[in-house]
Amino acid sequence: MSRFLCAASALLLSATLLAGAQAQTADAAPVARGLIVQLKAAPEGRESAQAQRERLTGIAADAGLAPSEAPMAVGSSAHLLRFARPLSGAELSDAERRVRLNPQVASVEPDVRLRRLAEPNDPYYADGRQWYLRRPAAGGLAALNLPPAWDHSTGSAAQVVAVVDSGIAYGHPDLQNKLLPGYDLISDLDTANDGDGRDADAWDPGDWISGPEANSARYPSCPAEDSTWHGTFIAGQIAAATHNGLGVAGVNWRARILPVRVSGKCGAWLSDVADGIRWAAGLPVSGVPLNPHPARVINVSFGGDSACTPAYQSAIDEAGTRGALVVVAAGNENGPLTRPADCAGVLAVGAVRHDGVKTYYSNYGAHIGIMAPGGPGGADSGPQLYSTSNSGTRGPGAPSYDSKQGTSFASPLAAGVASLMLSVNPALTPAEIISRIQAGARPFSSNPVYPTCRVGWPINSPCNCTQSSCGPGLLDAEGALQLAFSPAVVIAPIGEVAPGSGVVLDGRASATVSGAHIVAYRWSLHSGSPVEIANANAPVATVTLPNARGSWVFRLLVTDSTGHSADSYVVASTGGDGGGDRDEGGGATGLPWGVGLWLLALGAWSVRRWRR
Repeated sequence: MSRFLCAASALLLSATLLAGAQAQTADAAPVARGLIVQLKAAPEGRESAQAQRERLTGIAADAGLAPSEAPMAVGSSAHLLRFARPLSGAELSDAERRVRLNPQVASVEPDVRLRRLAEPNDPYYADGRQWYLRRPAAGGLAALNLPPAWDHSTGSAAQVVAVVDSGIAYGHPDLQNKLLPGYDLISDLDTANDGDGRDADAWDPGDWISGPEANSARYPSCPAEDSTWHGTFIAGQIAAATHNGLGVAGVNWRARILPVRVSGKCGAWLSDVADGIRWAAGLPVSGVPLNPHPARVINVSFGGDSACTPAYQSAIDEAGTRGALVVVAAGNENGPLTRPADCAGVLAVGAVRHDGVKTYYSNYGAHIGIMAPGGPGGADSGPQLYSTSNSGTRGPGAPSYDSKQGTSFASPLAAGVASLMLSVNPALTPAEIISRIQAGARPFSSNPVYPTCRVGWPINSPCNCTQSSCGPGLLDAEGALQLAFSPAVVIAPIGEVAPGSGVVLDGRASATVSGAHIVAYRWSLHSGSPVEIANANAPVATVTLPNARGSWVFRLLVTDSTGHSADSYVVASTGGDGGGDRDEGGGATGLPWGVGLWLLALGAWSVRRWRR
C-alpha cells in the first residue's frame, strides 16, 4: 500500500548552471518612453551642460534615434533621451544595443513604467498567517519573496498544475473556477471509499480511518484518524483564487489545478500513483481516456521507505518526455532521501522553519533540490502553513481553512513557483526550471542556538543547513522568476554513436521569451578528449569524434537580444562508455544534466503513508 507522506525524497544528479543570467526589472515585454543614459567623463574633464546635451544629441543620432525633445537630467549624472514614440520588444532591444555600443556611453537602460508590487488582499495573507508568501523582511528568513516575483507575473491560466493526491473536496469558494476536470485513478475499492473504481470524478469523499478499521487486515499499519483533505490543501497552496478579498492567496494567481485522485483510505497504491503521474502529463493509461489538459508541473506528496524503483522512475521519465516537471516532497523521517524524491529528474523539496533552519523532521542530503517553508513540526514552535480545507471529520462538511506542516506542504510551494516561471517562459524544460530555481536560491540562514546539519549523523532537533546537507539554498520566487526570462536552451539528443562518426550538434529548438530573439550561439567542449567543432558560432555545429571509445560533453551557450544568457549540455559517446543525453533534474552539484550514472534500487512495490 502507499502512504502519502507530507514527505518524499530524491536522488538527483546534476544541474546545468545558468551562464550570465541577468535580472529583468520590468515585464516580459516592457514598453519604454526613452533611454536613461550615463556618459563617460569628457576627455577634457569638466564640461558644460550645453556640451553634454550636444554629446547626447550626437549619440542619439549615431544610434538612429529621433528624440522627441531635449535630454532631461536624471539625478546628478544621467539623462533621459525620449523616443519619438514608445518602443518595445526587438525595437527597444536594438535601440538600447546601438546606444550601448557608443564609446562615449558608460551605461544605458530603458525608462519603463514601474508598477506597484503586487500584494493580494486575501485576509489570511493580510493578517500574516501566510507569512511564507511574503518578503523575508516581513515574513521570516525562509519566506518565498513572492511580492516582487508577482510584479513580474501573477501567473497564467494557460499553466496547468496537477495535484496527484487525495482528490478535491468540491465547492470551496477559494477554488471556484480553478479546477479542471480531473480523474479518479484509485483501482482498489477499499482505498477508494467512494463505492467504485477508476472514473472521471476526482471528488474526495474523505480518507478517515475509524477505530475498528485501524491496523486491521484491510488497513494494516494505519492508525485511526479523521479525513485529511490533503489534496484540497495543496491545491489552495498552489492556485487558490487570489486578490478576491477571500481566504488565502495562492502562489500562482491564475493557474488551473488538475486534480488526479490516487490516494484514499490508508494511502495509495504505487501502481495508481505511477498511472496518476502518467495521466497528468497527458500520457496514455490503459482503460482511461486521455487527459485533454496535460500538466507542465505535477506535484506528488508521497513517499516510502525504499530507494527509487522502476515503476516510479519510468513514470517520471515518461512525464519528462512530455515537458512535465515532477515536484516531490523530500520526506519527514529526518534521514536520507527515499522514493520518489531519490528518483532521477524530480525536484525534491525539503522543509525549513520560518527562520530558515531545517525542521527536525525533514529528510536531507546534498541531492535535495531546494528547501522551502514547511512549518515547525511536533512540539517545535513557530508558524505553520495555511490553506483551503474542509470541516468534515469523515465525509465532506463545510469548506474551511486549516494549518498544516510537513514536507508535503513545502513541495507545492515550489510547484507553484515553477508554474509562475512557465507563465513567463513556456519553453523551459524541466531541467531548466530546476537549474533556474537552484541558481536563484538564497543562501541558508544560521541560528546559533542550533547545531549544523550533518549528513549521516541525524540530529533530533532543528539544525542549520549547509549546501552539503540541504542542497543549493532557500527557495526564492523573485530569483527564480528573474532567471526564467533567460532563453530555453534545447539541444537535440545524441547518445551513443560508432567510433569515428560525425556528430551534429543541433540547438535550433532553443527559444526565448516573447519579444526577444537569439543573437548568439556558442558551442564548446565541456569534457572529453580534444575535438574540433565546426561552425561553433551557429545553431547547428558538427564534430567528428575520434576512432576510439569515449564520452564527450558539449555545451551550448545562447544569448538573446535582451542580454540574457543560458546554457545546456549534450552527451555523445562511442563504444558503450557514455550514457546518452537525458534532460533530468536533480541536485545542486552544478554538473551538466545527464552526465553520470543514475542509481536505481529495487524495493517493495508499495509506498507507506505518513502525514503530519
